[in-house]
Amino acid sequence: MRIYHHIDEFKNALADWKRYRSISEDLFVSDRDTRNMVMHAMMISIQSSIDIAADIIADGKLEKPGSYREAFEILGKHSIISERSVQDLSDLAGFRNILVHRYGDLDIGQVYAILQQDYCVLDTYLGAIQRYLQKMA
Repeated sequence: MRIYHHIDEFKNALADWKRYRSISEDLFVSDRDTRNMVMHAMMISIQSSIDIAADIIADGKLEKPGSYREAFEILGKHSIISERSVQDLSDLAGFRNILVHRYGDLDIGQVYAILQQDYCVLDTYLGAIQRYLQKMA
């Protein structure tokens, strides 16, 4: 199943995200290479979470989402993830769009805050997905 490729990619990017949380804000703000490395891991983590949601929706023949945000709403509607996770993951999907499409408009302080605060959102999501897949096996 394609979902397991996305889960492996997600785990690797999430491990990078976790490690990058130890980067100081001063280094993050002052070093472009560091920012690019961190933001790439963040983007891959979030995109992989979206890809996993899309795989579950397709495999389960659930309703088709109209947006990345809606993909998480569908998972919540089917009790695959919690309502709190739906909101948090939807916010990260919006942040992913900013990373991808409006790089020049990024607030570097906000990106650093997301780096520090939102790792747990994705880690919680990974746990929910693993529980769901075990239940479906």
